[in-house]
Amino acid sequence: MFDGYDSCSEDTSSSSSSEESEEEVAPLPSTLPIIKNNGQVYTYPDGKSGMATCEMCGMVGVRDAFYSKTKRFCSVSCSRSYSSNSKKASILARLQGKPPTKKAKVLQKQPLVAKLAAYAQYQATLQNQAKTKAAVPVEGFSWGNYINSNSFTAAPVTCFKHAPMGTCWGDISEGVRVEVPNTDCSLPTKVFWIAGIVKLAGYNALLRYEGFENDSNLDFWCNVCGSDIHPVGWCATSGKPLVPPRTIQHKYTNWKAFLVKRLTGAKTLPPDFSQKVSESMQYPFKTSMRVEVVDKTHLCRTRVAVVESVIGGRLRLVYEESEDKTDDFWCHMYSPLIHHIGWSRSIGHRFKRSDITKKQDGHFDAPPHLFMKVKEVDAAGEWFKEGMKLEAIDPLNLSAICVATIRKVLADGYLMIGIDGSEAADGSDWFCYHATSPSIFPVGFCEINMIELTPPRGYAKLPFKWFDYLRESDSIAAPVKLFNKEVPNHGFHVGMKLEAVDLMEPRLVCVATVTRIIHRLLRIHFDGWEDEYDQWVDCESPDLYPVGWCQLTGYQLQPPAPQSSRDSQSSSSKQKKKAKSQQYKGHKKMTSLQLKEELLDGEEYSFLQGASDQESNGSAGYYIKQEP
Repeated sequence: MFDGYDSCSEDTSSSSSSEESEEEVAPLPSTLPIIKNNGQVYTYPDGKSGMATCEMCGMVGVRDAFYSKTKRFCSVSCSRSYSSNSKKASILARLQGKPPTKKAKVLQKQPLVAKLAAYAQYQATLQNQAKTKAAVPVEGFSWGNYINSNSFTAAPVTCFKHAPMGTCWGDISEGVRVEVPNTDCSLPTKVFWIAGIVKLAGYNALLRYEGFENDSNLDFWCNVCGSDIHPVGWCATSGKPLVPPRTIQHKYTNWKAFLVKRLTGAKTLPPDFSQKVSESMQYPFKTSMRVEVVDKTHLCRTRVAVVESVIGGRLRLVYEESEDKTDDFWCHMYSPLIHHIGWSRSIGHRFKRSDITKKQDGHFDAPPHLFMKVKEVDAAGEWFKEGMKLEAIDPLNLSAICVATIRKVLADGYLMIGIDGSEAADGSDWFCYHATSPSIFPVGFCEINMIELTPPRGYAKLPFKWFDYLRESDSIAAPVKLFNKEVPNHGFHVGMKLEAVDLMEPRLVCVATVTRIIHRLLRIHFDGWEDEYDQWVDCESPDLYPVGWCQLTGYQLQPPAPQSSRDSQSSSSKQKKKAKSQQYKGHKKMTSLQLKEELLDGEEYSFLQGASDQESNGSAGYYIKQEP
């Protein structure tokens, strides 16, 4: 069936684009037309040259319309820019979403042996990538169906700088063409066809085969970073056939002309897209590395833990003294809760010494350069002092911003914070925030941004007024200028869907929605759960991910609670979650004595700080002037 379609003609005789676009040729043959090409140039069974890709801007177009004898460039400007290696022109092309494809030039000049070696290496990369991208099925839940049926919008991948491809997503948008497997085909072998992106939702794209026009019957969702999506031209270089879907094979008799017309001027994925995906999913943390991490049963101190597994940059850490490896803690490798060995001693943070006197075989300390760096601060002048008041997200109840006090000033800009009215006598529930953390705020932040401020437990003079409270407690507010006021252009909007870690149970990644935005602060709602489980999270938190992240990395996604079972959740699954987190619910939170007794009894409390200390690119002053 494929005989005769593998020969590649270099005939450059001109042909009318209008004739190729509209002319009806011989009746549809009994065998399907299979379109293949040679390198970057489409060549058809009739021997005529088809399409080419500009080596400067990446534009796909009719080969005969290209500039120069070799047909390497779409215009004179691209030819001159390439020849002079103009950096400015190259940058402009990238900004326009047309990355230079100089690799095509190198590949065309390589000898056959080098080509075969490169292709073998490419196939090995794809196979390895496919192993790491095994989709984790979630029974009864599909992001595509969920978004389509409710007309939801998902946060773009560019909102998540820490996620795979977050910083190199490029100009992938609706209208981009790709080559994908043709599932509407009865052939015994795997064949492909070209499809266009109809809608994007995070990593997921709704695709429609070329030729279906406005017919959405065979539209399908696919992860753009998956192993079955390729840039236009991949089939030609890989020796794979392009076969039109069976449903529409009768619509055109000249598929060559159809593709030329549809693909001229269209954008596709960069040639090295698959390689970039693979590189962005390489994580520096390895199993058996030792780190210091917050002690989930005593927030005021850290412990040594060992990396047990790494999934999508998320680490399962097992506390070093856990013999059965069940005493664990989940967090992202960029979390502000993990540090290199020796960090606690260097800044004066409390640390629980391990009963293990020497490292176990195979364990080794994680290098300090792997951890997220915080912004340097100057504490020489006016700085935070013990006893100063502020507002802070309660790490034991992430839906609340509370009245808080600086209990201790550590080195390198770190502060120990306590929630007023809820502190244990021994300070075992103090928690550590950096001075630049987006999870601490100056006095008055909640009032000016119309957020409900949680007053100290037992404080009777309501409504709460900072001026009265400062006077009654004989304390002062931390100066506004000491707080982080930088607001990056994060790109989030209210209503956007994403995948988010339940920071009260950090092993869970759930379907979630952005319900409110206060500068860089996001209110995250877990779909299917009550609002009391919402969490305040920074826009640059490493615990937020694009739609499709779980499928891409092989992590288990927690679907929304269905409407039919929400009533039963109140007495079953919801009650189970409450049993672990009831002490975190504002006025329902345990007293200091009860909390201390529970901690001493060995009850485990899971929490995670909802912020990232990364320095942002923008700034905005959004704090009101303090009352005298």
